[in-house]
Amino acid sequence: MFSRLKEIEARHRELEQLLSDPAVLGNNSLYQKYAREHAEIMPIVEAFGAYEKTSRHLEEDQALLQENDEELREMAREEIPRLRERLDSLTETLNTLLLPRDPNDDKNVFLEIRAGTGGDEAGLFVEDLFRMYARYAETVGWKVEIVSSTPSGGMGGFKEIIALVAGQGAYSRLKYEGGVHRVQRVPVTEAQGRIHTSAVTVAILPEAEEVELNIDPNDLRIDVYHSSGHGGQSVNTTDSAVRITHLPTGMIVTCQDEKSQLKNKHKAMNVLRSRLLDIAVRKHDAEISETRKNQVGSGDRSERIRTYNFPQGRVTDHRIGFTSYSLDSFMNGDIQFLLDALTTHFRADALKQSN
Repeated sequence: MFSRLKEIEARHRELEQLLSDPAVLGNNSLYQKYAREHAEIMPIVEAFGAYEKTSRHLEEDQALLQENDEELREMAREEIPRLRERLDSLTETLNTLLLPRDPNDDKNVFLEIRAGTGGDEAGLFVEDLFRMYARYAETVGWKVEIVSSTPSGGMGGFKEIIALVAGQGAYSRLKYEGGVHRVQRVPVTEAQGRIHTSAVTVAILPEAEEVELNIDPNDLRIDVYHSSGHGGQSVNTTDSAVRITHLPTGMIVTCQDEKSQLKNKHKAMNVLRSRLLDIAVRKHDAEISETRKNQVGSGDRSERIRTYNFPQGRVTDHRIGFTSYSLDSFMNGDIQFLLDALTTHFRADALKQSN
């Protein structure tokens, strides 16, 4: 580990020189490339610097134990346990920072939420979950743009809603949200006050760039039709809605939220590209490791990952045994604490597997 850290430290010094080189300063794309690499390795360099400083301090204190001055020896004895604890913590931090970085972490994501079991109640919860993620995105300065939505009926809510979430590190923060989200609450139509259980599925797909996936135009069937708004009213009188069918897989993507057919086609192609890339990545993961078959890193994508119990005001994430009784604020977008806990858990799991 330490030889690799020395190499990273040397590369950091080299990058600092390059970023002050007039030739690099005059080449914007090259400057951005080096600046990005510099920013990526900076946390490792800083942690390694703190490790080396603490290690030197510990050696000095251990040497003081041999001194004749009892006051110095006592001071060293008091400091040594704290320094050892600090070294252990920094070692763990460095091991985590040295884990292979997910190349998708900085990407925007397509958030797809679909009603599962539970009828109208599931459709209402699709809307609730979308609002939760949208409010969280607003707090961190991300943009949310609806790509397509299908109303669920007279009670409101959605059978399905797909949105592009654009912002720095969107995938890194949301990638563990994929799976089945279960809700337990009394529906507004329930006269007897009985608690119903419904389910909603969430998928988090990194936005794919055109260079990452080549789609043969001959593999696509593109249909256009009239858009219809929420409740069935006409959005416009032109054939602006777009339905794209990927013939080899049978995958269908529709988009009608824009008045422009061209914009709807562009959005639909982005969703299709991301879905196909997700399939390719998961197939690759399955080939190289039986323990990494989906985006959340454990189990099948269809597994229940979380329960929202409204009568108890409780939200529980079953993967990490995490429970909070702050359901109201959670549904209003205050979800950072759980996203952080999930990231810590899965990083520790990856670290364990790498050792």
